[in-house]
Amino acid sequence: MGNAKLQAFVPFLYLVWSDDLLTQKEFQTLTTFIKEQNWLNKEEKEYLFTQIDPSRPPKRETINTWKEVIQNCITNNPSVTSSFDVAKLLSKNDAEIVSLQIPFLKLESDLGFLGEEIVSTFKNQSNTITSQSISVSKFDVAKLTSLLDGDQVGIINKVKTVISRPEFAFFEKTDSNQYRTKVYEWCQMLAKENFGNKAYPKEYGGGDDIASYFAIMETLSYHDLSLVIKFGVQFGLWGMSVYSLGTQKHHEKYLKDIGNLKLPGCFAMTETHHGSNVKGLETTATYNHKNKTFSIHTPHPKAQKEYIGNAAVHGQMATVFAKLIIDNHDYGVNAFVVPIRDKEGNPMKGVTIGDCGKKMGLNGVDNGTLQFDDVVIPKEDMLDRFASINEEGAFESPIPSDNRRFFTMLGTLVGGRIGIPRSAMAAAKSGLTIAIKYGDQRRQFGPDGGSEVPILNYRIHQRRLLPHVAKIYASHFGLQYLTTRFLDRTEEDMQEIEALAAGMKAYVTWSARDILQECREACGGKGYLSVNRIDALKNDTEIYTTFEGDNTVLMQLVAKSRLSEFRKTFGEMGSLGIINYVYENAKTVISEKNPIVTRTTDATHLLDFEFHLQAFQYREKSVLASAAKRIKKVIDDGLEPYDAFNVVQHHMIEVAQAYLERVFLEQFQQVVDKIKDEPIKKVLQNLLQLYALSQIEKNKAWYLEEGYMEAIKTKAIRKMVNQLCWEIRPHAVALVDAFAIPDSCLAAPIAFEA
Repeated sequence: MGNAKLQAFVPFLYLVWSDDLLTQKEFQTLTTFIKEQNWLNKEEKEYLFTQIDPSRPPKRETINTWKEVIQNCITNNPSVTSSFDVAKLLSKNDAEIVSLQIPFLKLESDLGFLGEEIVSTFKNQSNTITSQSISVSKFDVAKLTSLLDGDQVGIINKVKTVISRPEFAFFEKTDSNQYRTKVYEWCQMLAKENFGNKAYPKEYGGGDDIASYFAIMETLSYHDLSLVIKFGVQFGLWGMSVYSLGTQKHHEKYLKDIGNLKLPGCFAMTETHHGSNVKGLETTATYNHKNKTFSIHTPHPKAQKEYIGNAAVHGQMATVFAKLIIDNHDYGVNAFVVPIRDKEGNPMKGVTIGDCGKKMGLNGVDNGTLQFDDVVIPKEDMLDRFASINEEGAFESPIPSDNRRFFTMLGTLVGGRIGIPRSAMAAAKSGLTIAIKYGDQRRQFGPDGGSEVPILNYRIHQRRLLPHVAKIYASHFGLQYLTTRFLDRTEEDMQEIEALAAGMKAYVTWSARDILQECREACGGKGYLSVNRIDALKNDTEIYTTFEGDNTVLMQLVAKSRLSEFRKTFGEMGSLGIINYVYENAKTVISEKNPIVTRTTDATHLLDFEFHLQAFQYREKSVLASAAKRIKKVIDDGLEPYDAFNVVQHHMIEVAQAYLERVFLEQFQQVVDKIKDEPIKKVLQNLLQLYALSQIEKNKAWYLEEGYMEAIKTKAIRKMVNQLCWEIRPHAVALVDAFAIPDSCLAAPIAFEA
């Protein structure tokens, strides 16, 4: 606005745009006023109309410049009492403007502003702590990214490069058929990059590198989750079931074509009536001695295979889990390779294929149903690593126990319960990155007379998001630990690894669900717009809490595993034994329960890792011991063990949660201890403290009931959580930048708007 007369409009333009929204009334009022000012020439009017165009709002920098101009005018002219005084001064007391006091005051009134109050507000502007907080990266973000990526940095960067290509650009997903086709095309591109066969042996075209496969799954999750699940079904569930449950003949026959996607397939375990209860499956595989074949059969509609990814459109074969029947004897659930389509896409004889249709999310995955009407397959297509039929037609197995054989077979598939939480975590990282960056830029309210403040400066907004950042870092290091345990597994470790995988799958996918909901709300209406991607992240990860095992069922599994370990160690212990167990390895627990320590609130104590670990251990051991004691009591009172576990199911969830929280805490701490870079160590230490104290705060009712803490201490913990959020806030953007999500994948406009 080089024209001095036009400067008179600055106060009014600032007032209507300061909240980033020009209302219809404001637009009409200003338009009418400008049209009526005959002293403005055509070009001046047209210029002013561009400044009140609702479709092209001014940039935040422009609004801030207007505000600064007004502020300087009022500061340098203390006698100013109204917005019209400001208008006159900005126009350099132009005679025409001076003569228009009444029209300008009427404009002020019509816009609903009181000039005296506005000027007073500017005069009383506060220089507040809240408004001064800004994002400042005091550590090397690239070094933190390197720490997060670890040994997999090479494959992670390669995947990021591929999914940043133009052919992987996002597109409108309104047509499910087109979306399914696009996802399949993406999978073919990834297969050409040898991403799909990464975990398979080199002799079958693979990379013999399962660690890289997990890293690929996680990194792909920054892009499109339908792609991740389609990829995981094809190369993970279908391919790895053939690899893990089959033998050399199956590997030679199928693995290469699975790895390069010449042979699309699926994993047919779940049935309509049995869900997670694999032992209860009703599909049968009856052995025919005469021609040495199996007949795969669905006995009734509710025994159909359901929710099967890749089945509705693209799959040509399936790993089918069915009860093996030989001479009318049921040998339990085994796995079989069954053709479901020919190469032209037509269903094979006896195979009925359905389409699950539109879902809440993941509509790029063609989930379907499968029914088999005595479909005949050769004897060689039984996946026979753990069970087989000999030449005489008799059942054989290197594992004589039916129960142990069943769980050994399922244990080979535990990798899926590592890939899914890593994918969910990546989705949560995307949501947090969008929400944190938006919160750092989006301004709302502010001190009287001051600029509007980034919403991330508000402590309640920090409270909403920053504990989740801490939790996702804890999840990252916890899942790295699980992956390493799985890669280095021994037979003796498998039970604990399976329990860890089940528990972390549940814990992290539940966390992702909650994090993405908070991110959506924290971004307000912008978070509700599909263009900003949180809706897709939310909808696509919703099912993560259910597939690869329902989370609640998995947490029961974890708790039973913990109780099993408890019984092995202590047997039929009495009350004294349980008390000793709870206190074991928690050196200061007894002292902490004295009246002084339960009330300790000084910062040094509250931020001390030993206090955090002891609190987590005490909760874990106490909840486990009380669950064991409770089960024993109800059984002693006459209930069957099955009923006893049913009575305490809610208690079992707490057992699993307490165990997992302790594992995540310890793994986070071990990472922090090894860091040499002091600035990174400091910020991660603060995140670790925030994770620990926010979990203690979440469980404060339990600690209060136990007498482990008094109210004065839990209140102090609440204040410390607030303070840690405030101290971490300047690093928040850098902490999510360290995830190094490609811009083309993040894609949400609100993550980039300045």
